Amino acid sequence: MILIYSVILITKVYQFQITLSKILKMNRFSNKLAIVTGGNSGIGYATAKELIAEGAKVIITGRRRDAVEKAAKELNAIPLVADQGKLEDIEVLKKAVESNYGKVDILFINAGITGILNSIENTDVENFDNVMDINFRGAYFTLSKFIPLLNEGASVVFLSSNVAATYKPNSSVYQASKAALNSIAKTAAAELASREIRVNMVSPGPTKTEIMTKAGLDQKTLEGLDEWLINSIPLKKMGTVEDVAKAVAYLSDSTVASFMTGTEIIIDGGMIL
Repeated sequence: MILIYSVILITKVYQFQITLSKILKMNRFSNKLAIVTGGNSGIGYATAKELIAEGAKVIITGRRRDAVEKAAKELNAIPLVADQGKLEDIEVLKKAVESNYGKVDILFINAGITGILNSIENTDVENFDNVMDINFRGAYFTLSKFIPLLNEGASVVFLSSNVAATYKPNSSVYQASKAALNSIAKTAAAELASREIRVNMVSPGPTKTEIMTKAGLDQKTLEGLDEWLINSIPLKKMGTVEDVAKAVAYLSDSTVASFMTGTEIIIDGGMIL
């Protein structure tokens, strides 16, 4: 009888610990302010949703006011219109955050584009500048402007891509923009370590988002591309925005990821093996 009561007691304690763990996880970002650039769709939207679910106050940004405000209403986030490709917008964003919300705990620099996929020979200056202005220059100066607003022990996460380490034809500009981003992220990790600010990267492989549609590919081409990509992935499936969002949340947690900086988490189903 004593043994039965002991088993029951141990079971109840275990169940209580699991429940407590879930509650703590749901609120691990309580009283934290997060900024997600490009937060009105795709990976940015999913990450904002994840951070809010775990207690954070989240500011989302984007270029189109209607899209940003619509997403913010759905998420219960704070909308601020800013184009990461324009330095004046980054400065306005920084001042708005500083005057209205103060210090930042989590900065997810997510906004990015693929641009027009083309060979090096046929890539024009406009496309090159557009991709680099948003993916690299804009990301660089978003970090630069926000460093004074980051709390001690804050987390910065860059959205990179597994293509930063690949050299596929017709993707030179996009690949170069992400490789440059990774270099800057690691330098920033070294520079900000004295303030215990951690800077990391998440690098998804093929993920179900609208980014390829925005690159100008039609539905038939997209379906063919998806099939080709899935066949090249060992796990034989595409990633989801939720996969990436959970990785960002993990890196943003100053408890479980406190010893991680300058780290790249690759989320591509084994594609680059």
